[in-house]
Amino acid sequence: STAPAPPLVAILRGVQPDRVLEVAEVLWTAGIRMIEVPLNSPDPFRSIAALANHGGPPGSLIGAGTVLKVDDLKRTHASGGRLIVAPNCDPEVIREACRLGMVVMPGIATATALFAAVREGARQLNLFPAGSLGSRHLKALAAVLPPGVKVFPVGAWVPLIYMSGSRQGPRASDSAPSSSNPTTLWPLSASVRVILCRHFTKRAVAWTQGPEVRGFRQKYTGGRS
Repeated sequence: STAPAPPLVAILRGVQPDRVLEVAEVLWTAGIRMIEVPLNSPDPFRSIAALANHGGPPGSLIGAGTVLKVDDLKRTHASGGRLIVAPNCDPEVIREACRLGMVVMPGIATATALFAAVREGARQLNLFPAGSLGSRHLKALAAVLPPGVKVFPVGAWVPLIYMSGSRQGPRASDSAPSSSNPTTLWPLSASVRVILCRHFTKRAVAWTQGPEVRGFRQKYTGGRS
């Protein structure tokens, strides 16, 4: 039987439209099914349209991140995107996404924002910025998490290698790839990129299934994932 897709959303920050399908193919081969293109990327709606037109494997979900306005949500929908990820909790964005039948993941950092998002119809939330808030903060929110609501930590874990099909090696002036320098690319073959992506995916999934996370899920949510 086919293994279930990992509960991860790939964030293609800074991706170029002419490279987006190449990157997505690596992610899809590694088993990832949810992909977002942040709207502060170059020509994001063109990238979203390219992914949506391709379709991806069964169960794929394509959309936009850093969605702050209803107009941008509508442009995402018109481009074929059906996933909306936001760093904030905007009731109008949540309501419109639900009206259009899109999956919406508003950003929350407090119980107040959590319940405001759920009240507007959101059932998948993102804890942002999870890296600075930490697992204790997530544990505290999980204690009051309503049934059927999932939380995705965002801004907590970033692989140190950006996967590129570039034939050119790194220049002496290049720094190591980082979230603040997304244009730095190291040349890797397609097979190596898939292996690395699978490795990082397994690491991320292992973290979500680790004893600390599993323990507070069992204690505070009755074992719901």
